[in-house]
Amino acid sequence: MGRVTATDRRAVLLATAGLTLAAGCATRNAVAHPAHSAATASALPALNAQLTHGPRDRPRVALTFHGNGDPATARALLTEAEKHGARVTVLAVGTWLDAHPDIARRVLDGGHDLGNHTLHHLDINAMSEAQARAEIVGCAERIRRLTGSVGTWFRPSRTPTASPLVTRLAREAGYPHVLSYDVDSLDFTSPGATAVARKVLAEIREGSVVSLHFGYADTVAALPVVLEELDRRGLAAVTTTELFS
Repeated sequence: MGRVTATDRRAVLLATAGLTLAAGCATRNAVAHPAHSAATASALPALNAQLTHGPRDRPRVALTFHGNGDPATARALLTEAEKHGARVTVLAVGTWLDAHPDIARRVLDGGHDLGNHTLHHLDINAMSEAQARAEIVGCAERIRRLTGSVGTWFRPSRTPTASPLVTRLAREAGYPHVLSYDVDSLDFTSPGATAVARKVLAEIREGSVVSLHFGYADTVAALPVVLEELDRRGLAAVTTTELFS
């Protein structure tokens, strides 16, 4: 038997997910990826305090990753995205940045967005005001120390949406918008790469914000399949800042 290539494996995943792999190499949509700015999301036009998706009239989507887990998996996912000309958004857990401080610069050097996913990744909506503030500010301080900015976005931990209190505290810490999502990959349940790809591709459309995670092998295997199918549909994977700008 001949050697099984990565393209062969992706074709199997696509077929299992009910999709087809276009012949030849995928060509990404011609979308410019501006260099990361130290400015926060406050530089964007007026938006709602909580955001679940971007404009539905442009062929762009945002793949967002909860920044935690094995840094080798994180680097593999970032490299895979860059191979496809895609840019993503990483919402980092503060203690993860403490353990792997180089990852913050790796994210920005790749042209991706970096944001705040609290210090310890606990149920922030259940916390007192002082505790919630410490979670948000603690992570913001780490991002600032590593990059010179608090980052572009805030996502609450253990919940898709923030309470009014947490929304206010995030704004006071420099994050005018809470970033939620309209597509949940459920990759953290380890359902298999085919299931991850199928769920994302069944629900994603113009303006979607997708929730994914670092640290899961299923996500690494599913990402090339997702990116190739997005290209076939004419959807560009961009940073969240680009999506809303």
